[in-house]
Amino acid sequence: VPPKTKLSIKIPANKKLVVKLSNARSITPSVSPADTEYINQVSQEIQRIFSCPGYDDGSLAPIILRLAWHCCATYDKTNGSGGSNGATMRFVPEITDEGNTGLDIARGALEPIKQKFPKITYSDLWTLAGKLAIEAMGGPTITWKAGRVDCRDAKFVPQSGNLPFGDKDAHHVRSTFERMGFNDQEMVALLGAHALGRCHKRFSGWEGKWTSNPIRFSNDFYQVLLNEEWSLGTVPETGREQYYNQDKSLIMLNTDLELVRDSKFLMWVKAYASDESLFFHDFANAFSKLLELGIERDENYQVMPKKNY
Repeated sequence: VPPKTKLSIKIPANKKLVVKLSNARSITPSVSPADTEYINQVSQEIQRIFSCPGYDDGSLAPIILRLAWHCCATYDKTNGSGGSNGATMRFVPEITDEGNTGLDIARGALEPIKQKFPKITYSDLWTLAGKLAIEAMGGPTITWKAGRVDCRDAKFVPQSGNLPFGDKDAHHVRSTFERMGFNDQEMVALLGAHALGRCHKRFSGWEGKWTSNPIRFSNDFYQVLLNEEWSLGTVPETGREQYYNQDKSLIMLNTDLELVRDSKFLMWVKAYASDESLFFHDFANAFSKLLELGIERDENYQVMPKKNY
């Protein structure tokens, strides 16, 4: 149960921080979009936690980006469920969804900021942190607005299995993103974030990084996908199948290779591999859209909560 979960992570000073993850609902709606001073203070605190010598490539930014991505990617346009509003990852079964394994590290890193700045909701904190993570790694500026509301209990948790999964085919990729309201171009742009971070066998069963610099936002994912030769292999400890380049320094998942097997996806892979500025532009638009999925705002840009939130 999240309130009883103790988590030990490395922080920049190389000490250990033990926190309790919370599923408590924020007392009030989040900070107003107009309160830029408060938002700037929260942003400064978030930016301080990205550098983390004891974790992976020295940065928590990729896993914090993954938290923001996954808390939005549950959205279903057919019934309006899911999305970042509500911060439903505080509850089972979303917190235990196979695709969310390991995200307690990101949530734990952000928890002290939530305690220091109680006016911001978890749903705003996680999405703001994702925006800032992209920018801290050299990516484009992401449009973000405050005002999300945390739901009070697990009643609003979307069904499990909404997240894209790495061993599936092009049909799975397309249907998953279409459920959220994205077209092929937006799908391929968003998947370019695989330039960042790593797979961990202890979390997903896969192991390795997609690009040589997994803490720099770039179009490297597309270039590597097109230019390397990929061979199917297995992670010895887990039995998971993944693709390796010739010297086994980089990996791809099956869903990544599906982007070059599908002709409509391949068109955008080639476009982004040859034009990084185009990728940055399209990614910024698609990610900003992702952050707002399922959100309705009033005339003051405050999020309108669902009934009984």
